[in-house]
Amino acid sequence: MNSHWQPTAPIAHLQKRADILAQIRRYFANQQVWEVDAAVMSQAAVSDPFIDSLEVAYRPFPEAEATQCYLQTSPEYAMKRLLAAGSGDIYQMGKVFRNGEVGRIHNPEFTMLEWYRLGMDDTQLMDDVEALVTSILGMPPIRRCTYTRIFAEKTGLDIHNDDNQTLADYARAHIDVDIATDDRDGWLNLIMSHFIEPTLIDEPIFVTEYPASQSALARVRPDANGIPVAARFELFIGGMELANGYHELTDPAEQQRRLAADQATRASLNLPQRPLETRLVDALTQGLPDCAGVALGVDRLVMLALGTDRIDQVIPFPFERA
Repeated sequence: MNSHWQPTAPIAHLQKRADILAQIRRYFANQQVWEVDAAVMSQAAVSDPFIDSLEVAYRPFPEAEATQCYLQTSPEYAMKRLLAAGSGDIYQMGKVFRNGEVGRIHNPEFTMLEWYRLGMDDTQLMDDVEALVTSILGMPPIRRCTYTRIFAEKTGLDIHNDDNQTLADYARAHIDVDIATDDRDGWLNLIMSHFIEPTLIDEPIFVTEYPASQSALARVRPDANGIPVAARFELFIGGMELANGYHELTDPAEQQRRLAADQATRASLNLPQRPLETRLVDALTQGLPDCAGVALGVDRLVMLALGTDRIDQVIPFPFERA
């Protein structure tokens, strides 16, 4: 008999998952952060050139012309519209979708926890993330290290002074890669994801103060040496990225510029030109309150709690059985 009807995760794992979801909701209830349920289907797509949206076609009736829609890769844009409308502190825990992401720790449909705290910056939000994660995983305090320092510790590279050729030479010497590019952030990202991140297994760590060119939707501020850096962090546990947080950008003109820059990058890479979320710019124009926000991978959090190294052990029906 074909066994593909069965869940890949043991029932005991799914029960533990349910316990963790309940624990997350209790944490936010105690913090007086309320849960929202924004749409995961939109007529706009994520701008990030390196994240691919899943497309769906909506028709009001079967013979009608289709409206192209996109399953959201994160509830961020919708949640910021709520923040601008006066929601206050909010969180959302639900399904998001990313095309092409299937593997040991990836599934194209996965559960994301995203939350926003008014009046916090990225440093204060790290405290919030740490309180939640350590309560679930029973861990000691989490180390914090800047992006510049982690590169120096793991590779000996100076990201501010080493030229692109030095970065490229290091990447080619340590990673099986054969590409021709002069994109500095491309080399930094490659070294970070393929060489540094897999080594971050000995202790949980927040990597902070990413290069300003990697600010995404975060503010840019000077570091202790006056060098502009992104007000963002990523949390790594067991060699996996678990969370990504920002002191959120509130400048609508800068937001518009970054969306346009992403679209230009998409064009240069021959990627689809998809509708940008201009309503996000409108929301920032209305006024986004000073806040910090973070997205956390719930499936990976459950993996860490159970000590398993495969996502199919913590979700009932991964892509191949969906």
